[in-house]
Formats: sequence, structure tokens, C-alpha cells
Amino acid sequence: MDLMAELLDDLRAETASLERLLEPLPDADWELPTPAAGWAVRDQVSHLAWFDEAATRAVTDPDGFTAGLPGVTSVDDLARQARGMPPPELLGWFRAARGRSMEVFAGLDARDRVPWFGPPMSAASFVTARLMETWAHGQDVADALGFAREPTDRLRHVATIGYRARPYGFAVRGLPQPAEPVRVELVMPGGGVWTAGPADAASVVRGPMLDFCLAVTQRIHLSDTGLELVGEPARAWMEIAQAFAGPPGEGRPPRSS
Repeated sequence: MDLMAELLDDLRAETASLERLLEPLPDADWELPTPAAGWAVRDQVSHLAWFDEAATRAVTDPDGFTAGLPGVTSVDDLARQARGMPPPELLGWFRAARGRSMEVFAGLDARDRVPWFGPPMSAASFVTARLMETWAHGQDVADALGFAREPTDRLRHVATIGYRARPYGFAVRGLPQPAEPVRVELVMPGGGVWTAGPADAASVVRGPMLDFCLAVTQRIHLSDTGLELVGEPARAWMEIAQAFAGPPGEGRPPRSS
């Protein structure tokens, strides 16, 4: 299986996992608050739907997409605009937008370049980012519902984009990136070991892949993870790690606060 086919299969599976959470929800549960301040379950879903439509535009009309970037409002404003939509209609919007984007992604080569809200990305990274967003916003939904999701080895894609986004976390904050490399060694949910970075790097991040993915998507405070951080470059990165495009995220407060 080639890379794009693998990514699309895993994005399809991650989408199905989220839909299984959403399908049985009564309308009232769509209004439950999630850990993202000011956002309910419905806002997480409308966010995904809106950006799936944007992803389709980025692929099918890259010049038009880029030209429209200055007119894009904040994610909070986008969420507010969709709050009058009934939950069945909102779920239908998400399914339609995701389905159309998947069709478009299937025509891409892994090396094709796609514009986005941050730097342009390869098609492989672009699809990986959609998987990461689906998993991360799905985590917000699961947290709102008090549902503990079983992690899967699909998290390797989230870990990949989290590692590759290391320079971005510094750049988006106007901070210099430490020159020293960082090694990442993670235990996958299925028991395998996933690594990235030079094997001889003195600075290392070790621990469960789930914790790393929650940290780089800012769904958990670093102090609440089981990650081992060796060396100041590793800690400096993980304290501001950001796998998603856009302005610096606020992250989550420590559970003890």
C-alpha cells in the first residue's frame, strides 16, 4: 500500500470513530462544553466541517484559496456562525464535507504541494494534518462526553506531524529554535516502538505515544503526561509544541489547578 492510500484509509477510520461518538447523541449533548474554552461539542464538529470544505478548496482552487485567506475570520467567529444549525444538519454537513475532501485527496500524489493557513504542505502532510485535526477534536468531544477512547496505532501519523512541526512551535511564537537536535522514542498503543530524530541526539523525549500526541495537539498539560524529557532542548520544545497551524494555542491547564 502506498503512503497516500495508507493515510486515506486511516483518515477514513478516524472519521468513522468520531461518527460513532456523534451518531447516538441526543440534541442536548451537542451543547455540552468541551475542554476548549467556550466551545461545545457542536463547535468541534462545525470546525471540522468548515475546514474540510476549506481543504477541498485548497486542493481544487489553490489560487482562489490563497486569495481568500485575508478574509478568513477567527475560528471562534466561524464556530459562532454555525451555532444555529440543528445537530442532524450539522452532522450531515460534516459527513458531506469530509466525503468530498476524501474524494479530492484521493487524486493527489504524496509530493503535491497544497496551500494552507500555515506554510504550504506536501499532500501527504496535508492529509496527515486532517487526520490529526479529526483525532484532536474528537478527543475534545470524547472528553465532553466522559468517554475514554481506546488509542490506536493511527496515532503514529499524529506523532509524525507533531515531530515535524517542532520548528513551527518556535516560529509562531517568534522564538529561536535550539540548534541541538531532539530524538523522540515512543511506545505505540499496539506495543511497537516509534522513533524520530538522530539516534545519537543527547536530548530525548520518551514515553507513551498517546501522551506525546495529546501534548503536541495541546490536549493535555505537559505536567500531566508520562513523558520523560532529557535535555533542555526537549523541554523547551515540548512546553510550546504545536502540531496545528494558526496562532499560538493556549493549551490546557494542569489537572491539579
